[in-house]
Amino acid sequence: MTSDPQVLTIPHLPLADGSNLYLATVIDCCSRKLAGWAVADHMRTELVEDALKAAHLDRGSLKGAIFHSDHGSVYTSKDYAKLAEVLRSQAAMT
Repeated sequence: MTSDPQVLTIPHLPLADGSNLYLATVIDCCSRKLAGWAVADHMRTELVEDALKAAHLDRGSLKGAIFHSDHGSVYTSKDYAKLAEVLRSQAAMT
């Protein structure tokens, strides 16, 4: 279980054919551990949800975790907010 702050980020990974892959990561700010990640050819909410679910599996619980992110559409969606609620964590945007 963690109440440590977590950071969510989605860098893009350019490919030789000109397209991109997107890597969603959940990083524990205190331990600097990569807690969860997901890769996709899109930057939709499902990508972030997959990374959060991976972090949940890795940590056993995300109860009380605070997820810091920017104001991107994937982080302001209703689905993202619902998952954060289910995981008993909260979003904080800067």
